[in-house]
Amino acid sequence: MTDQLAFTQENRVRIQAVESSFGPSSKSLSRAGRVLVGEGRLMKLSRKGPQPKVFFLFNDMLVYGSIILHGRWHKKQQVIPLEHIQLEDLEDGLRMKNQWLIRTPRKSFYVGAASHEEKRAWIEHIEDCRARWVRNAGLQPRSDFATTWIPDHASAICMRCSDRFTVTQRRHHCRHCGFVVCGSCSKKRAVIRHIHPVKPVRVCRLCHAGLLAQEEGQPRVRGDSDAKNGSDDDVTVPDDEAYSDEDEGEESMDAHAPNRWLDSQMNWSPYVYLKPDHQVPH
Repeated sequence: MTDQLAFTQENRVRIQAVESSFGPSSKSLSRAGRVLVGEGRLMKLSRKGPQPKVFFLFNDMLVYGSIILHGRWHKKQQVIPLEHIQLEDLEDGLRMKNQWLIRTPRKSFYVGAASHEEKRAWIEHIEDCRARWVRNAGLQPRSDFATTWIPDHASAICMRCSDRFTVTQRRHHCRHCGFVVCGSCSKKRAVIRHIHPVKPVRVCRLCHAGLLAQEEGQPRVRGDSDAKNGSDDDVTVPDDEAYSDEDEGEESMDAHAPNRWLDSQMNWSPYVYLKPDHQVPH
């Protein structure tokens, strides 16, 4: 009984500390049965290159955000239910080592750890927590995941019309195919329901035509790869930005610190599970 009370109190304090670190705009993280399994810093590949982010793994969700004030405070909190996550192991890339892919319905992104051991610990812990959560809660895992964006640096030209990118000819991403495209080739908007149920998002003209055909029950229109030759009869919206807040205003941070995992005595130490069953002691 003493161990159970100590665990419950320590877990509650740690969850409240995570919630407080995101300030008044934080979503409420405290809930009966929720356990903080571990935390650490990972590099997340954004439009500006790899950026350090803080990640918190709970037994039912993954929370991450930007780091400010040397890790004492965080902002731009993102909460992902574990049943909405799919992981894919990857080889080392040119810009990030020890990387893997996190797929979610709204957005898919690359992350990298400080070492191969940390990478394996993160992947194993997330997948184990996800499997237990889905099984114990009787949930159906999601299967509709957002397309992974092709990084900005991977193409010097629009991948639809082949126009070269310049200071004024900016890069954009089609939310449906993930291609790097110019503004002229991505003026269309379409609702992609697993990204947002009602809000139209930026898509290239080729994907826009295909999505319209799907809605009308027609065969998918492949179209010409030169999207500027397509019809412009469809309604367009202003050429505004639709990137998520987390990719804007990245701060320059310290190199990432070692990840920390909670052991059964609630001490932070590398690569150690909280409890095999992610439950309070009995």
